[in-house]
Amino acid sequence: MSPVVIGTLVFVCTLGGALAGMWLRRILPEPHLSDESVNTVKVCVGLIATMTALVLGLVTAAAKTSFESVNTTVRNSAADVMTLDRTLARYGGESEFARDALYEAVSVRVSMLWQEDAPPPGSQDALDSLRSGEAVVSLISGLSPHTDEQRWLKARALGLGEALLEERWALSGVLTSSVLGPFLAALVLWLALTFTSFGLFAPHNTTVITTLSLSALSVAGAVFLVLEMDGPFDGLITVSPEPWHYLQSVMRH
Repeated sequence: MSPVVIGTLVFVCTLGGALAGMWLRRILPEPHLSDESVNTVKVCVGLIATMTALVLGLVTAAAKTSFESVNTTVRNSAADVMTLDRTLARYGGESEFARDALYEAVSVRVSMLWQEDAPPPGSQDALDSLRSGEAVVSLISGLSPHTDEQRWLKARALGLGEALLEERWALSGVLTSSVLGPFLAALVLWLALTFTSFGLFAPHNTTVITTLSLSALSVAGAVFLVLEMDGPFDGLITVSPEPWHYLQSVMRH
């Protein structure tokens, strides 16, 4: 499910839990609302709130680590492509076919990662994009150096090309969600229970209902932002394409 759907679900569950708690307060017999009962429920809810904070911290850490890993890989890949292009330029005119293929591979890669209608990981278009890098390495391998410098440049280019292939396959493997479904389900359940307890012991007035609504919206927004960060190439929080756009602008020079 998309972050918007999950964020909306969190808001509905938390606010619905609070309203359900208010409704229960009106129908429960008085002994169920005694001081002993209230203290027991508060202790249990405190435990649930602690576990909720831990799970939310784990989910946030997983999404942040995944985002930073992708961001670092994207920046390093752009630098490596630039180095490869300049290495091929130093090789001489025989490498023009390889440079043209490299430019096309970069253009396809940028379109695949940052366009709204980009193919999902594992699709045929995504696999074809990955294989375009292999074609560049094959063209480099076919070069016939005539001098010691060209032989060194070819070896250097092949090393960079293979490293880029590893980075591309590694990047395609981290595009799946790093937030585990069971953790997310437990988080939503515990938040709903916590808000139910809030409604159970809160007075029924406009101020309380408004406060609970804003609190539910805040919690839903936090979950939404965490899940947005878990999708590094779409949504509100994305890895910047600027290193690759700059790369495209200078590769043909």
